[in-house]
Amino acid sequence: MKGTTHLAIGGAIGVAACLYYPFSFTHSALYLSIAGFSALSADLDGPSLLSGKLSALSRLLRNVALWTGIGFIAVFAYLYLTMDRIYPIFSTIAVAMFILGLITKEGTIRDILVSLIGCALLYSGWSSQQYWLIGFGLFIVCAPWFKHRGMTHTVWALLLWGAIGQGLEKQLGIVGITTVAAAGYASHLIADTLTPNGVKWLYPFYKKSIKVH
Repeated sequence: MKGTTHLAIGGAIGVAACLYYPFSFTHSALYLSIAGFSALSADLDGPSLLSGKLSALSRLLRNVALWTGIGFIAVFAYLYLTMDRIYPIFSTIAVAMFILGLITKEGTIRDILVSLIGCALLYSGWSSQQYWLIGFGLFIVCAPWFKHRGMTHTVWALLLWGAIGQGLEKQLGIVGITTVAAAGYASHLIADTLTPNGVKWLYPFYKKSIKVH
């Protein structure tokens, strides 16, 4: 299934979360970012989240996400280094946007850059003893090198993603992050199950694809 379809489903999950949980602009931006990112993350193992030729709008959105993420990361890094101030909610949104902008590109260089970002997240989680961030870093490091629709398209990856979301929810103290993250990731697997190739939900213990079409 196309990345744009997965993103649309993730966006719908994010909107539902904005309507269900107590509203605030920062929380809404976080729900939308996490839902969209989660709905696409399983395809980190693919050549590109955008199949076929990029339209002008898709290319624009990709570049906006990439450079907005870079800009915000630079600003937050400066504030942390000079003023020792941390903005965890906005930093989370910035990292999600940056990774999304990067992984919609393709090729070995992209895979290496994504893995390097994962290494940075892994080191940050290890140094701060945030186990959810360690898990997130490991996912980002390894996913680009897996066979497409392999380990990232399993119930085990879904459980890991839910645990990552739970850790982030505890750190930020914002109710609903776990549900939004798990629902976004699950939506990707369910949508791919409806395609002719299906999904190997129990791989590597059960290697046949499960499909409903």
